[in-house]
Amino acid sequence: MISVTNLADKTVVITGASRGIGRAIALRCAQDGANVVILAKTDEPHEKLPGTIHTVAKEVEEAGGKALPLKVDVRFEESVQGAVSQTVEMFGGIDILVNNASAIFVAPTLNTPMKRFDLMHQCNARATFCCSQACLPYLKQTKGRILNMSPPLNLDPKWFQRHLAYTLSKYGMSFCTLGMAAEFAEAGVSVNSLWPKTTIATSAIEVFFPDAVPGSRKESIMSDAAYVILTKEPSPTGQFFIDEDVLRDEEVTDFDQYAIDPTQPLQTDFFI
Repeated sequence: MISVTNLADKTVVITGASRGIGRAIALRCAQDGANVVILAKTDEPHEKLPGTIHTVAKEVEEAGGKALPLKVDVRFEESVQGAVSQTVEMFGGIDILVNNASAIFVAPTLNTPMKRFDLMHQCNARATFCCSQACLPYLKQTKGRILNMSPPLNLDPKWFQRHLAYTLSKYGMSFCTLGMAAEFAEAGVSVNSLWPKTTIATSAIEVFFPDAVPGSRKESIMSDAAYVILTKEPSPTGQFFIDEDVLRDEEVTDFDQYAIDPTQPLQTDFFI
C-alpha cells in the first residue's frame, strides 16, 4: 500500500502559474496549506487571457495556502535565479518544482518560423533545464521532487512528421525527466513527467484548437493527478504518467466530473 503525505508547509514552485494547469495545481496544493510560489510573466491583466500572478496569489491564500507571486520570464537565467533566491529567502527552502510553463506552435517544418522554434525551445526544454538546475541545490536538501508537464517518450515518426519543432521542444522536457531522475536518484530527488490523455481546455487549446474544446477536460484532472504524484510515498521517479491512469490507480471512477461536456466524445491529446 502506497502511503500518502500532504503538502502542508511544503514550498512548491510552479512555472506558468498565472492561468490554466499551473493555476489549477497551485490551488490544489494550497488546499493543504502549502507555500505556493507563482512564477509567470503576467503581472498585469491581459486583454485576451485571464489571470495574473496576483489574482492567483489571492486565490491561493483564499484556499488556505501562502503565496509568493513573482514576475519571471523562464527564458532568462537571471530571472529564474532571482526568483529562486526570493523563494528561499521567504520560505527557507524548496520542496517541489513543477515545470509547467510552455509554448506551442503546431506546424510542419516549412511553416515554422525560426522565432517560433526558438520560443518553444526556450520556454519548454531550456526553461525546464534552467529552472531545475536553479532549484536542485535546495531540492537535494529536502529530498524534493520535480514534476515536468511533458509527454511520454515515443519515437514513432507520426509524432514528428507534422509538428517537428513542437515535438522536439516537449521531448526535450521529457529527456530532462529521464536524465535527471537517474542523475539525482542517489541524492533522493525524484523527477517525473505528467501528461493528459485528452486535450485540456486551457487558453492554448481555445486559441489553437477551438473545435477541440467541447471534447476536452477541465484543468482539474491534471491538478488532481499532479497532487497524487507529488504526495506519494515513497516517491516514484523517472516515470511518465498519464493523468487518467494516475487517477484510475487511485480508484477514481467518475471522469464525467472533469469533462467540459460529458455528452461529447473525448479528444485525445498529442503523443497519446
